Amino acid sequence: MNGKYGIGIMSGTSLDGIDVVLIKIDGYGLDTNLHVVAFDTIPFNVELRNKIKKCISIKDSDSQLICSLNFELGHAFSNAVKVLCKKINFDVENIDFIGSHGQTIFHIPNDVGEFKRSTLQIGEPAIIAYEIGCTVVSNFRTMDIAAGGQGAPLVPLSEYILYKSNKNRVLQNIGGIGNVTVIPKNSRLDDVFAFDTGPGNMIIDETVFRLTGEKYDKNGEIAARGKIIYRLLDDLMKNKYIYQSPPKTTGRELFGAQFVHKILKKCDNEKIEDIIATVTMFTAKSIEYNYKNYIEPKYTIEEVIIGGGGSYNNTLLSMMKDIMPNYKILTQEELGFSSESKEAIAFAILANETLEGSFGNITAATGAYERVILGNITPAPKKFI
Repeated sequence: MNGKYGIGIMSGTSLDGIDVVLIKIDGYGLDTNLHVVAFDTIPFNVELRNKIKKCISIKDSDSQLICSLNFELGHAFSNAVKVLCKKINFDVENIDFIGSHGQTIFHIPNDVGEFKRSTLQIGEPAIIAYEIGCTVVSNFRTMDIAAGGQGAPLVPLSEYILYKSNKNRVLQNIGGIGNVTVIPKNSRLDDVFAFDTGPGNMIIDETVFRLTGEKYDKNGEIAARGKIIYRLLDDLMKNKYIYQSPPKTTGRELFGAQFVHKILKKCDNEKIEDIIATVTMFTAKSIEYNYKNYIEPKYTIEEVIIGGGGSYNNTLLSMMKDIMPNYKILTQEELGFSSESKEAIAFAILANETLEGSFGNITAATGAYERVILGNITPAPKKFI
């Protein structure tokens, strides 16, 4: 296969680490062909994770820390690339470009009072470009917002390229946040739409951490031992975001630590496993509600393909299958893809689109007025491309 070597870097809302993928890619747009060479997740150390948590907290953040963390993350992203390449004995000098999403500090999808629609991802691309020696595309979300969109979701283009088929497919990513891409059978790109369904792993992980000290519920084992607290589930399902019609996008600012704090205040006498089972079901039920009300009226869902870290939560998958028995629910692994590498691949593809002068957003997903070229290009220090 001819083509270029590209790197995709993703640091998501789950804060588990840096996802980095090396791909070989040829062509662009609907003529894209790619091969995944290697993928790895480089965990954040405790100190760096805590700095990120502080920066994304409205209560604890400060401008000096954000300024410093922007460069510290640039070095961390560069190191992740080097670690992956060393692991497979691949010379970094052969990398043609990098697509780096950055770490989201805050995302405001719509004007709220005095706060304007905006987004901020950090992880200085100049550091990456200098240390690796290649062109870096970053800051993908801002141009979509400039064009009237919400800056998310941006994964649908890559999903359409990789998963279009003769079936009505729904791709459900369960990262920190849950987001869905709808690819109708035999569709054109203009037929694709996407939106954030609500919480993914974010509430589950934060609840597990506060109640047990663990980072997450491995394989859903704690939730599997619990029983649903229906009064709590009913209360959670009253959240206004769940009922909001697409296009819509959300994040840690809505379903983060403060949200979990409010949940736990209502659960003083409840068993730990019951609380975790209930917030796990909340993710499943929020997905079901969005399918029933915002997808099924347009298309009959034939396949649901689950990706992201949530695809490894067996209890969450079982809950989804129980409450949505009419859908064929698969994981990306069952189709020969990797759930973990999905978003990193997406931003490598988007970087390639940008460097080819091709549009990267889908208006039915983000709500933008028009399709636009995404991202900022930081040239290599001694060559442009």
